[in-house]
Amino acid sequence: MTTQVLNRIPAFLIAFTLLASGCNPPGKPTPPQTSGRPEAVTDFNVLYAAHCAGCHGTDGTLGPAPPLNDPLFLKIVPDTELVRVVTEGRAGTSMAAFDQKKGGPLTTAQVKVLAEGLKTKWGKPGGPTDVPGYLLTPGGNVEDGAMMFAMACASCHGDKGQGGKSGELRVGAINDPAFLALSSNQVLRRFIITGRPDLGMPNFTEKTNRPHNFSTLTAKDVADLTSLLNSWRSPATK
Repeated sequence: MTTQVLNRIPAFLIAFTLLASGCNPPGKPTPPQTSGRPEAVTDFNVLYAAHCAGCHGTDGTLGPAPPLNDPLFLKIVPDTELVRVVTEGRAGTSMAAFDQKKGGPLTTAQVKVLAEGLKTKWGKPGGPTDVPGYLLTPGGNVEDGAMMFAMACASCHGDKGQGGKSGELRVGAINDPAFLALSSNQVLRRFIITGRPDLGMPNFTEKTNRPHNFSTLTAKDVADLTSLLNSWRSPATK
């Protein structure tokens, strides 16, 4: 089309043709370019799906990492600890730092949205009382832990933690180098207290699949069991 012909076409007709064809005028950004920057996202569900679900499960359970959709866990874990772990990760495990200041992909504000959103979304009132403290404590006796393991854990996990069977459910080994390498002492303590409700493991007070003389685990029992599991590492950690 010659320049003379183009000059005879009204400007409004050119504009109409562009709109009808669905084309963007030269230089206009496409929709994805104007959809917002990643650091501007402050919706918990969006952040969780993008950064957490792959390890912790779509609904916070049944992922390769510890479940987050656990009311007892969310009841006892301090808010500051949630923020700290999301911020800087957990050394010696696959939990990476998420705060940009620690080399992660999220802003400090986004880290706070994730940490606070866990309790808002999945926390529930009630539950067991007199729960042993969540945070790892020094001490613990391996020999006492072995006796407590025989009463509270061996019926499902086997007398040496080699795994076993509870009804129709196969129970995985916990005296396993790979499992222990991926689980910090803090995580081991957490599982002893909270169990794994997504996998049918009872918490510190439940009697499911335990001997009739089982009684609620005390803070000392939890510390002793944690020390026993740690002693199965090669080598044991401090």
